[in-house]
Amino acid sequence: MLNNTERYFFGKEDRLKSRKIIEKLFKQGNSFSNFPFRILWLNENHISHLQAGVGVSSRSFKKATDRNHIKRLMREGYRLQKNTLQNQLAEQNKHLSVFILYTGKEIPDYDLVYEKMGVVINRLAKFLHEKDQPHT
Repeated sequence: MLNNTERYFFGKEDRLKSRKIIEKLFKQGNSFSNFPFRILWLNENHISHLQAGVGVSSRSFKKATDRNHIKRLMREGYRLQKNTLQNQLAEQNKHLSVFILYTGKEIPDYDLVYEKMGVVINRLAKFLHEKDQPHT
């Protein structure tokens, strides 16, 4: 499952915190949905190769504790699986900002979040790889 020689971080430089970039993501970014997530991304980032943020709607989850719990699950699933995408971006010398929204209506369990986060990351990596290939 997890490679023991690799370290899994989600530190300060990996977090998307710039209000300007987040606003730009929502206005100009590309997006796709894969239930229960909606992913927005933009090929623009000046700090590191990959920065990500997570969010949960307060309309669907009134209690902050529920929103925080879901965001913790999302960050953990992302942290453990982002290395393939991060390595791909480093090889291609690309920079990416990603924002992941939880669109489900019920509090998920960790296994679902981990599995779906892997699908989302692979789909994003595949899309970026296809975009990089010349069309014939």
